[in-house]
Amino acid sequence: MTSYKVLDVNDDLPIRTKGKVHSGKVRSVYWLTDADSKRLINEKGYNVPADTELAIMVISDRISAFDCIWQGENGLNGVPGKGIALNSVAAHWFNMFNEAGLAGNHIVDIPHPYVWIVRKASTVKVEAIARQYITGSMWRDYAKGERHFCGLQLPEGLKANQKLEHVLITPSTKGIIEGVADIPAVDDVNITRENITNNLDVFNFKSIDDVAKYEKLLVEGFELISNELAKLGQIFVDTKFEFGYVEDLNGVQQLIYIDEVGTPDSSRIWDEASYKDGKIVENSKEGFRQLLINNVPESDVLLNKDRMAEREQLAKDYILPESVMLEVSDTYVGIASKIIGKEIVIPKDPRQEVIAILDADYGLINH
Repeated sequence: MTSYKVLDVNDDLPIRTKGKVHSGKVRSVYWLTDADSKRLINEKGYNVPADTELAIMVISDRISAFDCIWQGENGLNGVPGKGIALNSVAAHWFNMFNEAGLAGNHIVDIPHPYVWIVRKASTVKVEAIARQYITGSMWRDYAKGERHFCGLQLPEGLKANQKLEHVLITPSTKGIIEGVADIPAVDDVNITRENITNNLDVFNFKSIDDVAKYEKLLVEGFELISNELAKLGQIFVDTKFEFGYVEDLNGVQQLIYIDEVGTPDSSRIWDEASYKDGKIVENSKEGFRQLLINNVPESDVLLNKDRMAEREQLAKDYILPESVMLEVSDTYVGIASKIIGKEIVIPKDPRQEVIAILDADYGLINH
């Protein structure tokens, strides 16, 4: 039996909240009561308007791929250290964005490596995707003869995993967009810039200028991370950012980065030396995705969106060997330690640590 305690269930912590806990694939969000938000802004001196809504965002060690959660044997229903690795990497890049004078982000405090205190943002309904290499789904479509992607025209003669001349912006929908003729009402559909500019309200943009601003912030953020990873012998292949609006202290709406940036979950990261040798070594979740594709009985179940019911059943029934979960842990913790420049220590009991800190230092635990 494994000695690791992973934080696999993260939506049942005894945190005082208003309303229901919102539980995503990896993170759970606990909206604080107005009184607690106000108290913490005052006590901790957070640089946000006094009436800002705050939430506790708790990351889990669960691993999701192909829109499903996957489990290991011996009750290891998460990857040891994955949550701390993702949070540490995202916070590291957010700090660098701040230093470089890019937009701010939604984090106001980090009480524990598994926990962010975030401010409420009005989310832009675009998954902002940037790519510098042709790989993955884009390569699969290109190999079938497709040359148009998200309103962009790709040249003939590209090879798998080749570096592209420019960083490409290939947005997709965040959530289901309804009532727009040329956008199917399903999650995560490729869209064009024109789709966005013709439907600003639907995508929750305040102005056409803000569409240009998100693109600028996406490319600037991508290039900053790419340059930093290059110093570590790593290639930043592609990534997904998210954006939202918040009010600054003067009541002016600002477009900021939200969710996570540049993590091994939201990006592909390749080992540069291996790439130069003609091999792809994944230092991101893509390695886990490939492992699943190569080992499940029928890979089309994972790649075909029309087989979602079968895929969900497969994920429930398919138990990964503990050795695989620990190998994935090594990938996450290894790349995160490289990026932040110090060894990531996996907590013995993340759940109890989180509860203790939110109780003692923040007064947010129900007794």
